[in-house]
Amino acid sequence: MERNILSLILLISSYILAAQSSIEGTVKDEAGAVQGAVIHIKELNQTTTSDSVGFFQFSNIPAGNYNLVIRMMGYSEQNIKVSASASLQPLQISLKQNDNTMNEVVVTGTLKEMRKSESPVPVEIYTPKFFLKNPTPNVFEAMSQINGVRPQLNCNICNTGDIHINGMEGPYTMVLIDGMPIVSSLSTVYGLSGIPNSMIERIEVVKGPASTIYGSEAMAGLINIITKNPTKAPTLSFDVFATSYGEVNTDIGYRARLTDKISTLLGVNYFNLAQKWDLNKDGLTDVPLQNRVSVFNKWEFQTMNSKANTIAIRYLYEDRWGGQMNWNKSLRGSDSIYGETIYTHRAELIGTYHLPTKENFMLQYSYNYHNQNSYYGKVAYMAQQHVGFAQLYWDKTIKTRHNINSGVAMRYVFYDDNTVGTSTITEGTTEVVNHPQHTILPGIFVQYEFTPNKKHKLLTGLRYDYNVVHGSIFSPRLSYKWSPTDNDIIRFNFGNGYRVVNLFTEDHAALTGAREVVIAKELKPEQSYNGNINYQRYINFNKGFINLDISGFYTYFTNKIIGDFDTDPNKIIYDNLSGHAVSAGASLNADISFTFPLKINAAVTYCKVYAVEKDSTGKKVRTQQVHAPEWSGTFSVAYTFNKIGLTIDWNGQWNGPMRLPVLPNDYRPEYSPWHCLMNIQATKKFKFGLEIYGGIKNLMNFVPKNPIMRPFDPFDKTASDVATNPNGYTFDASYNYAPLQGIRGFLGLRYSFR
Repeated sequence: MERNILSLILLISSYILAAQSSIEGTVKDEAGAVQGAVIHIKELNQTTTSDSVGFFQFSNIPAGNYNLVIRMMGYSEQNIKVSASASLQPLQISLKQNDNTMNEVVVTGTLKEMRKSESPVPVEIYTPKFFLKNPTPNVFEAMSQINGVRPQLNCNICNTGDIHINGMEGPYTMVLIDGMPIVSSLSTVYGLSGIPNSMIERIEVVKGPASTIYGSEAMAGLINIITKNPTKAPTLSFDVFATSYGEVNTDIGYRARLTDKISTLLGVNYFNLAQKWDLNKDGLTDVPLQNRVSVFNKWEFQTMNSKANTIAIRYLYEDRWGGQMNWNKSLRGSDSIYGETIYTHRAELIGTYHLPTKENFMLQYSYNYHNQNSYYGKVAYMAQQHVGFAQLYWDKTIKTRHNINSGVAMRYVFYDDNTVGTSTITEGTTEVVNHPQHTILPGIFVQYEFTPNKKHKLLTGLRYDYNVVHGSIFSPRLSYKWSPTDNDIIRFNFGNGYRVVNLFTEDHAALTGAREVVIAKELKPEQSYNGNINYQRYINFNKGFINLDISGFYTYFTNKIIGDFDTDPNKIIYDNLSGHAVSAGASLNADISFTFPLKINAAVTYCKVYAVEKDSTGKKVRTQQVHAPEWSGTFSVAYTFNKIGLTIDWNGQWNGPMRLPVLPNDYRPEYSPWHCLMNIQATKKFKFGLEIYGGIKNLMNFVPKNPIMRPFDPFDKTASDVATNPNGYTFDASYNYAPLQGIRGFLGLRYSFR
């Protein structure tokens, strides 16, 4: 009897063991084994990770059919169906690098293509998918989704503005298209408006001085808009959306391959807002009316040596106006009914040419023409600008470890307007003579990169520029990258930045149309000295992975040009700072992806931007810069219901208190309140490339209070009446810290065909 029971136990045990199976295999990419990949069995809710040779194993699991999900930071997600049994052979899983990670190729910061993880300069990459979480009609507005980057509206009526990086004003940010300085200080808001989304491959952001490579204006950082390759873009794409405010944005892209060696890509953007809004009842439009069209055409030519030469052209026309609700174009420039009206014509040319030599020589060139025809009330602002740029550089790698990149550059700027910025007074008379600015800036640069091994990389560089007014200008840099493990990267960057004076007054006139621009004396070139440290950490856990990016930065300015809003409420006085200025702080970005379809991004920046100058008694006084919040951040949460192809995106940006340009005895607070602009969107995807999306912007309906001083008297006709205006207030629209658009819905349709 006992023998029979023992036999039965052995029989049952052998059956149970036979029913238990295992799943094992290796995870690799093109370079070899992938360590730290997360492998998840949905049905059993079990997770493991690959070891140093890419091996993974699930032991003693029931036989059956399973779905494996393989995820790894830097690679596209893999879904594999397996039938677990005792005879299952080891799996061979190959991961493909995706387009939105540390493995993507970047060019900004070094002029040389390399993987983001290998770059000694920290480069942030944003693909169109990132910006589609909160659709905007232009790149300028889209920048608000990037931590530490803030589009600042300088006028509550016409909505002109600039882009701040780490609290520093727009003139310190260089905006590039395909590596070319096509967007100048005259036209930041216009140059970034109307770039068709169908043309954008990615946007690369570098925070910190980059004058060693790119010259003047790159003191706060770079925003490089990389356009799509005409040979790889979708054959046809379009994206159309409208909002409850009456805004309509249309974006169309078309690619054609004309011959085996010639391809072209055409992008068209059209934006229109024709409906007047005055929800705050101040008698002025909350949002300027706009009619804008932009056409972008890029060509690629394959040469005999398989190198690609490109040429692209863009034309932009915009008509925008804001002001009193009963204004019309027949009143343009009059002083009866107030209006701010801007006509913009802009043309751009961008090209690259590989010289037919064995050595890697490349010629890059660009040209842009900008014509501005504006009236701010009765104040006219007419301006023209031509910017030509050419750069020839040589890239040489010696025995894989050493790389030299050197070149010569020439930049020419012609600028003319009808303000004091381009006029002189004849000596001994009061005659004002127009004196357009002609700036010629030749330069030469060299950078050396040394890679002793996989963990270390050193980059040094020096640039020399000569200006006929300011003389010789040197810009050195030093960058070092250390990767102690495959999941940790530490970068140190030190450099010098500069900005040759090219005081453009359109933004300043646009502040109100009422302030007079005053240049105290001949301005000197600004200099900055910057140091920053960046740490990136990749953390894999059973349910997903985390990408942490932490940076600390410090920039010291001399000769900084600061606008004085306080001395005279009717003037903006520009002069070099007699003391120094500082921008210092830290930022944190966290990207979290889970094995289930949830993704979270949270980011925060702390930044102190201030100037130190002696007062009349000799005491040093510290003044916080206007429009530079100490605390700011962004967030994004996305969840996808895979079975029905529906994604929900909840995102937003928030700002802490920032100093604002108040008037004497102003009843408005000098510091703005904490505020958050959040949005929600639902996107339904169909198998044949069609997407339908819709949602709500400014979900909490946040709108600034009292943004405009004396909106009922924009021409200050009764400002001098002491009885009705005892504090001497004047019309002013520069008190801005958030858009005046309230809550609004939007609905769109998107299609892409390859």
